[in-house]
Amino acid sequence: MHNIDLDEIRAHTDVPDPAIRLLSKPEKEIHFSLNLLLDPDGFVEADAFVVYHNTARGPAKGGLRIWPNVTLEHTRALAELMTWKTALVGLPFGGGKSGICLDSRQLARSSKTAVLKEYVHMIQGELMSGAYVPAPDLGSTPSDMAVIYGETHLAESVTGKPPRVGGLPGRREATGYGVAHVTHLACQTFLGKPVRGTRIAVQGFGNVGEWACRFLCGMGAKIVAVSDITGGTLRESGIDLDDLHRHVTETGGVEGYDGDAITNEELLALDVDILIPAAIEGVLDDRTAPAVSADLVVEAANGPTTAGGEAILSRRGIVVIPDVLANSGGVVASYMEWRQAKSGAMTKAEETHETVAEQLESAFQRVRQVAKERGVSERTAAQIVAVDEIVATMRDRGWIPS
Repeated sequence: MHNIDLDEIRAHTDVPDPAIRLLSKPEKEIHFSLNLLLDPDGFVEADAFVVYHNTARGPAKGGLRIWPNVTLEHTRALAELMTWKTALVGLPFGGGKSGICLDSRQLARSSKTAVLKEYVHMIQGELMSGAYVPAPDLGSTPSDMAVIYGETHLAESVTGKPPRVGGLPGRREATGYGVAHVTHLACQTFLGKPVRGTRIAVQGFGNVGEWACRFLCGMGAKIVAVSDITGGTLRESGIDLDDLHRHVTETGGVEGYDGDAITNEELLALDVDILIPAAIEGVLDDRTAPAVSADLVVEAANGPTTAGGEAILSRRGIVVIPDVLANSGGVVASYMEWRQAKSGAMTKAEETHETVAEQLESAFQRVRQVAKERGVSERTAAQIVAVDEIVATMRDRGWIPS
């Protein structure tokens, strides 16, 4: 499974055969087992993976996913996505990912900590050398990154740490902030109006979805619908996000919140200006895309739109801002934290947000220019920009002929 069809990209830009061969497979894969006897959870056994897709631009950067459906194939796909994402936003990182096939929600906190320590022990060389730099992902948290730091004693070995443990102020909300900023740019560019006053539906109220909602509200947008795995709510007058946050904290989900109850699928079809899928992959497909009524889709989740779904949206004139651009704020902030750890500098949350905005706006404008010049979609344009950057870097490093 590849995020980019390199043969298709070749129709729009020069990608030499050696580059195709290097980019069509991971550079390195590590598959190992975590086996621990823990109290009170008993014997725990989990497959674990680390994948480097391409490190031409720098260390392999990518989150640690701890989830029961983690596979090597999925880890490969996410590592590849990080290659394109870091190249698109101009960071000196390569693409990597790691995963542990485990439902850590069923473990005691002490057991999860023991699993993380064993994970560090098994890939100590990768972490201590700086070759791979993890961060929080599905099933892992800033506190988990602090555990990793506690084992390596190198602040730059991991990002997404709590600010009191060498983390970056503003890092936690950076992805959601980036989604909001890209939504603001896309609204001006494609809808011809400011984001203020627009009606927005957001599928997903995790870290990314909630912060995107909060920053968009701060820009004057109206969040009229939100959903998560438990269910959804629609309030035409706008949702009070503090009140919804309290409800989710107390009950464990959006379901039951004051407003008209809706399903996740119903949310996708709401008549709103902007739809932001911020939950899981593949929700906009051949079945759901025909019902989408929004004028603009901004992908806050990884891979929420299938190829078939995007073809339908394109035929209907609905613009899709791809994940590789829209949700890159987190990795920009990760770079800032990594750089801060190496230099000893201190950064304020406002500076984090400002840098995220600058990097994403620069990438947005490059993508828009390529899309107009070559008559392609925003997704294809983003892929062209990313591939061009990687190919040029590999030439600079002598990996492929000039």
